Amino acid sequence: MEGIIYDPIEHVPSPIRSGPLSETPDHRPTEPPKQPNKSDAMSPEQLAEAKRYGRQSLVCDLADRALDIVYLGVMALVLARPIDRWLQSWPLLDRWWTLRLTAMFAIVFAAHVAVSFLLSAYSGHVLEHRFGLSNQTFGAWLWRYVKRILLAGVFGLAMFVGLFWLIWTTGSYWWLFAAGAFFLVSVLLGQLAPVLIMPLFHKIVPLDYPELQERLGRLVEGTGLSIEGVYRLDLSEETSKANAMLAGLGRTRRVLLGDTLINECGPDELEVIFAHEIGHHVFRHIHKLIFIGLVYSTIGFWVCDRLIAIWVGPIAGGINGYALLPVYVLPLIMLILTVFTNLIEPIQNIISRRFERQCDRYALARTGRREAYLSAFRKLAKLNKDDPDPHWLETFLFHSHPPIGQRLAMAESLDRSTRQSPAHGS
Repeated sequence: MEGIIYDPIEHVPSPIRSGPLSETPDHRPTEPPKQPNKSDAMSPEQLAEAKRYGRQSLVCDLADRALDIVYLGVMALVLARPIDRWLQSWPLLDRWWTLRLTAMFAIVFAAHVAVSFLLSAYSGHVLEHRFGLSNQTFGAWLWRYVKRILLAGVFGLAMFVGLFWLIWTTGSYWWLFAAGAFFLVSVLLGQLAPVLIMPLFHKIVPLDYPELQERLGRLVEGTGLSIEGVYRLDLSEETSKANAMLAGLGRTRRVLLGDTLINECGPDELEVIFAHEIGHHVFRHIHKLIFIGLVYSTIGFWVCDRLIAIWVGPIAGGINGYALLPVYVLPLIMLILTVFTNLIEPIQNIISRRFERQCDRYALARTGRREAYLSAFRKLAKLNKDDPDPHWLETFLFHSHPPIGQRLAMAESLDRSTRQSPAHGS
């Protein structure tokens, strides 16, 4: 699923700002709807603050990536074999390889949580408070962090135990079976995320906003998009940041609008944002990304196979050789996949940014609301303290969405006849 500002899959467990969450009925405030206004642009002081926040967030992100690679490198190349020998000293673990693999994963995972906790707390809690983006107490942030870790631990254990079983049972072509399993898991998570995973971190309720729902219904006409419903995503319990997304696959596909977004944007702006999300369906971006993920995973698992053979030694004997793949290889697989993911991220981001630009143009053409588009993105930049013009290298390496400055420039440069096209179904 794609968010208009950032990828919500990555941010499902992200730390966010809040004041006390109102328990009033789920509808728009009774004030008159906010209208597009050029004063929504950042002031020089706000722009400087957004750049500081962007730089410090980037430093934290780079530190986190480096910590992951160094930690997994030490674990894979230095500590994994001694740990495996120690685990084999326990008779039960020596006999049952799956139990020993589970124990190895628990040690690697728990130690990583321990060494990365301070950085997670700083980037997720301290930094967000410093820039006025989070109202969470440390206890609230910690509980959210614990839920995130537990979910990641359970999912990670299932994934790596399943991966090793594929290696042990399918032999030299395990990487093909693993890529197929990755595809199936991606589809399953796409269906389950909005109904099972996201509610663990956010309150999600049906949106009671008749005017907006009527507009959204008209936008969907003729697109072939079937939506289970439009929902309010209660971000304000934790953050002042805003986001919107088209989440789920098949029967679970739904529109999620952050309450922070609803409270700050008028109907025209929300209509443009929703049209952007429809664009992901019209251009079949979710399906394309799943297919691209299948290609990447096939390459990544093949690279794993080749590097495992080098590290462990030539795996001879076909399926019988792979059936003896030692448990101490687990951290090495984690390391290889982590490095591979970082290396291909710029390519994935190029594709993602292209998709986002497609959806921006679609939203403008579909609605004809250029001023609302400009106003919405100016507001989003202010709410999220998003640097509208980051360094090009940062964008190339790490950004899945175009900088807001580029998105505004695109809309401002449209031919007059395009901008003044009649709004569809208005």
